[in-house]
Amino acid sequence: MKKLLILLGVVGVSLSAIFVRVSSAPSMVLVFYRVAIAALLLLPVVLWKHREDLKALRGKDVLLCILSGIFLGLHFTLYFESLKYTSIASAVVLVDTEVFFVALAMLILFREKIPVPGWLGIAATFTGSVLIALADAGSGSNILLGDLIALGGAAAMSVYTLIGKVCRRHISTTVYTFIVYSAAAVTVLILLLFAGTPVFGYAPVNLLTALGMALFCTLLGHSIFSWGLKYVSASFIATVKLLEPVFACGLGILLFGEMPAWTVIVGGGLVILGVYLYASLGENKAGNQQ
Repeated sequence: MKKLLILLGVVGVSLSAIFVRVSSAPSMVLVFYRVAIAALLLLPVVLWKHREDLKALRGKDVLLCILSGIFLGLHFTLYFESLKYTSIASAVVLVDTEVFFVALAMLILFREKIPVPGWLGIAATFTGSVLIALADAGSGSNILLGDLIALGGAAAMSVYTLIGKVCRRHISTTVYTFIVYSAAAVTVLILLLFAGTPVFGYAPVNLLTALGMALFCTLLGHSIFSWGLKYVSASFIATVKLLEPVFACGLGILLFGEMPAWTVIVGGGLVILGVYLYASLGENKAGNQQ
């Protein structure tokens, strides 16, 4: 039953690309709606059950959470923007390369060694990304631009992940996510005001899709992953999350007729294989340390 719920979480996360596609508002507006609604939904829970946790936070912890939220806001903005140029399959697969930006940062900043299986995973993912880029390059410069924006979203997500690993050592999941979503909302709102983009006045469907993303993709999807770590192995969750590109691509074909080229399918398969190899490596390392 627990594993079935985690699979349901993957389905929820996979809906993100679909919600973006049916929206007409600018990417940053959708991001603002998504994280602001998620933060508002969490606010009563934080005030009711975690008020003491909030009071116990140090200034350094709050600053790190805010910084994490800034990069989460950038990640969502770049990811949503990429979907306006490239296919759902390409965008979702390339955003999933985030784990390798984390590995690169750990190698450069902390001199953490990457074993041979890890390098094989990185090589498979890099090859797959190149195949996707080559396939999309033949379809026009805008599509290739979308691929590059998606990779930028993966890089931003990696920074969010690295900061989150530090924060989550002594901050509860609920408090952390509340501050992060709030910071992301403020960050994107400032960018909207700076760019002169209206925050309101869009068709009602945009508010509905943002609500759907906040409920199904953010709170249901990501929260289930955090909850599931208490009951199943990290490798199971990491592996099941690889179904996100499969579900998203399937929905793209079913709803929008987006049939990816064979090179995108092969490249996506290599990326998924690479992430699987690296995720399995991380779990084996954790098991050996116990």
